[in-house]
This record gives sequence, C-alpha cells and structure tokens, in this order.
Amino acid sequence: MKTTLLVVGKTTDKHIAACIDDYRERIGHYMPFSLVTIPELKNTKSLTAQQQKDREGELILKQLQDSDHVVLLDEHGVERRSIEFAGWIEKKQQALRHLVFIIGGPYGFSEAVYRRANEKISLSKMTFSHQMVRLIFTEQFYRACTIIKGEPYHHE
Repeated sequence: MKTTLLVVGKTTDKHIAACIDDYRERIGHYMPFSLVTIPELKNTKSLTAQQQKDREGELILKQLQDSDHVVLLDEHGVERRSIEFAGWIEKKQQALRHLVFIIGGPYGFSEAVYRRANEKISLSKMTFSHQMVRLIFTEQFYRACTIIKGEPYHHE
C-alpha cells in the first residue's frame, strides 16, 4: 500500500521540518510514503474563511484519484490509541492500494473535501498548530509501522 500525507502550506519551522523529514524517511523503510504540499493561497486578505476553504478544497481535490482512500485529520474524527491506529493501518494495508491522509489549511476543509473523504481521524481533543500536527502525525505513523512489525519502539 502506498501512503500519502497531503498538507496545505509548507512547514516553515526548520526544526519541525527536519523532524518530519526524519520520520518520513523512517516510514519509507516500511512502505512507500510521500508528503505532498499544496502551496498556500496568495492574497487571502480579500477572501472570507469560506472562500479560502473552498479554494484550498479545489486544490486538494485535484490531487486525488477516484480510487484513493481519503482520511481527513479533523477534530471531529475518530480518536485511536497508538496500538489501535497500528491495527487500523494493518487492515488498510491488506485492502487498499493508496491511502491519503489530509491536513487542511487554517480554517479546515471545504464541504466538497468532507464529501470526498472516506474517514476522519483526530489526533487529540487538544488543538495543535498545523505544523505540529504534521510532526505528531508522522511520528504516530512511524510508531504504527514499528508496532505492526513487532519492533521495540513502542512500549506498552
């Protein structure tokens, strides 16, 4: 199974970006994993939050194939413990060709993106910056890979 993390806007903090790159490379030892960045919109001061979500949504949808299984990282999504997340990924590996996780822009997702999504997951009830969500997600995805392989990274 190929996995893609699709994000809106680049990671500007160089320390966070370095950590994300480290986990992305580690995940690559277990499965094909890519990080795709949709450029931030320009001249957003004249746009409402809804207009910004709609435009970002159009850019997100252009990146997707009909056969992709799309999972939004969303505050209203299902929360899982790390072990449960690993089990969920392992089941997806057996059933899917391409799993796409999406982290939206500052105002969330457009209705069109919500309609296209197959599932929603939440990393926490707390709110994190979009840059931190990227790091937390890539670490958790790496952790899931090690759990699936029975490696000693995760302790329970």
